[in-house]
Amino acid sequence: MAVEDTYAAGARAALPLVLPTLLVGMSFGAGAVALDWGYVAPVVMSIVVFSGAGQFAIASVLGAGGSVVAAALAAILVGGRFLAMGIALGSSLRGGPLRRALEGQAIVDASMILARTGEAEYGARRLLGATAPQFAAWVLGTLVGVLAGSRIGDPERFGLDVVFPAFFLVLLAKELRERSSRLAAAAGGLIALALIPLTPPGVPVIAACAAVLVGRIRS
Repeated sequence: MAVEDTYAAGARAALPLVLPTLLVGMSFGAGAVALDWGYVAPVVMSIVVFSGAGQFAIASVLGAGGSVVAAALAAILVGGRFLAMGIALGSSLRGGPLRRALEGQAIVDASMILARTGEAEYGARRLLGATAPQFAAWVLGTLVGVLAGSRIGDPERFGLDVVFPAFFLVLLAKELRERSSRLAAAAGGLIALALIPLTPPGVPVIAACAAVLVGRIRS
C-alpha cells in the first residue's frame, strides 16, 4: 500500500505520540521550575530547541551542579544524531538550500520514522505534518509543567521524574537492534559510571556521549 506524502497523513500518523510528548514536556517544565529557571525560560527553550533529549541533558547537568559549558556540550553531543538524520533526509527535501534547511528543522526521531515512504525515501510534507502536533504538544506540555510545577513543588510527588528516564529508555530501545549500537551504548554507560565519582558534574555525560557518537560514526 502506497504511503501518502501529505501534511494530513503525517499529522494522523503522529497523533498517538501527542499524549506521551505532552507528558514528557510536563516533566521538563516541572523539573525546570524545580531548578529555579523561572516561568519564561523553559517555554522559550522548548520553542527554540524542541529537543527532549537535549533539553533534559542540559537540565540534568545543571541540576547536578555542572557548568553551563558542560551542559551545552552534553546537549550538542546528544543531538549529534541529527547530523546523520539530516544527511539521510536531505535528498528527499524540496527546493533550494534555504528551504531544505528550514524544512530540516522539523526532523525529530519519531517524525523521521513516520515520514518514510519507501527504501531510503522520505516525504517532506509527511515529515512536517508529523512534527506539527508533536511540537504543539511539547510546548503546551512545558507550559503546563511550568505552571503546575510552581504549585506542586517537587515533581517526584506525581511521578513526573520517572517520565524522563522512561523517555530515554524508549529512544535507547529503538537504537539497540544492531550489535554496534549495543556496544556503543554499553561503552558509554561504563564510561559514565567510571567517571561519576572522579569528575565534576557534567563531565561523565559529555564523555559518554562523545564515546557513543564516535562509536556510531566509525560503525
